[in-house]
Amino acid sequence: MSVQATSVVPVQAPEAGSRNGSLARQRNAVAGYAFLAPFLLFYGVFLLYPFALGLWMSLHDWEIVGDYREYIGFLNYVELWDDPYFWDALKRTLQFAAMTAPAATLLGLVLALALQKPLRIYAALRAVFFASNIFSVTVVTLVWAMVLNPDRGLIANGLRAVGLQPIAFLADKDWAMPALMVTSLWWTAGLPMALFLAGLQQIPPEVYEAARLDKASRWAVLRHITLPALARTTLLVVVLQTVMHLQVFGQPLLMTRGGPANSTRPLVQLIYETSFRDWRSGYASAVSTVLFVLMFGVALLQFRLSRQEGE
Repeated sequence: MSVQATSVVPVQAPEAGSRNGSLARQRNAVAGYAFLAPFLLFYGVFLLYPFALGLWMSLHDWEIVGDYREYIGFLNYVELWDDPYFWDALKRTLQFAAMTAPAATLLGLVLALALQKPLRIYAALRAVFFASNIFSVTVVTLVWAMVLNPDRGLIANGLRAVGLQPIAFLADKDWAMPALMVTSLWWTAGLPMALFLAGLQQIPPEVYEAARLDKASRWAVLRHITLPALARTTLLVVVLQTVMHLQVFGQPLLMTRGGPANSTRPLVQLIYETSFRDWRSGYASAVSTVLFVLMFGVALLQFRLSRQEGE
């Protein structure tokens, strides 16, 4: 009777395997945090810390020059509530955003629909329209101040050529805000156009082919295919444009100085003048907090609408 030898395979203890798995997860976690560390450091130093400091300053009578710091609680916000200059600046800011954001969205959509063809001439036109978006606000305001000049401006010469009297757009209370709006549209139309072009490229061409076979009109295709497919892009563009134009500052500061008679003075200019002209950084921080809450509310609305549409 023969006895066969059997080999015994060593079995690793469960504790050892669990320990190795735990060490591997810890190493992966450390590596992940190491990659995140530069971003977290930048985010904390340049975003979280200034935001927290701004909130803290809004609770103080804080002079930008010197060491005077006095805790006053919410008195800055109480003063803000009774300040007619704040409410006037808030009104002008909301008015500017309400006029410019929808117009910029519509203009971007029209440009994207007109320039989405693959020909070289359309590619060149897309580059031309987007180029204005990369200019600094100083260049943009300088160009448009020359265009709107009532003595030697392009529009003034055109009006004289047809026998009309030139208009001092930037010195007229009724025309100053529309002039700033046109300047901003010319400057910022490139980004909405690029976003809509990206959205149009996501629409399957088979859908348009099916509509063509059904002999659908261009208006029907636009209404029932293109616009519904661009709903999320449109919402994104509206929110981005609204948040951006709520922060308008360079155009009124450089073109009208907030005038005439404070008719174009936005919140950011009020913050700038209160802090760096009047040295009242605490009160300026309180106004900045209100502006942040306003922009955060717009962004939160976009987030909620996007979730509802996704569901």
